[in-house]
Amino acid sequence: MGALLFERTSRSVELTEIGSRLRDDLQSGYEQIQAGLARAADAARATPKALRVGFVGALAGQVAHRAARRTAADPPGIPVEIREVQVVDATEKLRSEHIDVLLISLPVTAPDVTVGPVLFSEPRMLAVPAHHPLAARTSLTQEDLADVVLLRPPHSGPDSWPADRHPRRTPGGAAISSGAPVETFQEALQQVGAGAGAVIVGAQVLRFYTRPDVVYLPFTDAPPIEWAATWLNINDVPCHRHFARAAVQAAAELDEPPRLWRSP
Repeated sequence: MGALLFERTSRSVELTEIGSRLRDDLQSGYEQIQAGLARAADAARATPKALRVGFVGALAGQVAHRAARRTAADPPGIPVEIREVQVVDATEKLRSEHIDVLLISLPVTAPDVTVGPVLFSEPRMLAVPAHHPLAARTSLTQEDLADVVLLRPPHSGPDSWPADRHPRRTPGGAAISSGAPVETFQEALQQVGAGAGAVIVGAQVLRFYTRPDVVYLPFTDAPPIEWAATWLNINDVPCHRHFARAAVQAAAELDEPPRLWRSP
């Protein structure tokens, strides 16, 4: 190109200003080419390729399986493979093509990921050790996060863990202590039960993740947690949107809509 596009050291590789501008200029065209190739390949297959759907959490798993039955039954009859993924590397599973569609909680801020329609929402809660002083409360506010040690992801990044699950400060500006890193939800609950810290969760925990050593407290001033189907921009093909629509219908038919759940 006649100019330096990368700055390389023994520890890192970064784009130069010219490299960043070139990347931004070409990104849209690259994604269109990749999407066109993917659609042509899908249309050329005599037998529909199995759609690989990943999910994070029990409720998203229920929605995924119900949507899979719909997708397989409705024309063109696309078979679906369901697999669980962990939140810390869920988006990387998309990028590495281990899965085609991911059901995960929002926000998803990765610029290379398309976010489909919201499937369901659930009240936001805080999981605290059963012996913690807050455990005697019936509810709390976001300012109470200053009184806990909040467990954090093992590494930072725009899509390593939902950013609103490990804030650094309360809305009022008070500092929030960071605790030990955790990689899975079950590990997070185990750490909470052991008294190592607290973690922000959705109200589905009341149905799927009750534990004698953990107390779940609803926030009175925090927005709900929303969930959606996502996929890579370069793989924005009709079958992915077809599955997302089926997932919206499946979520609407849940026996107990999570948006209505409240702490006992």
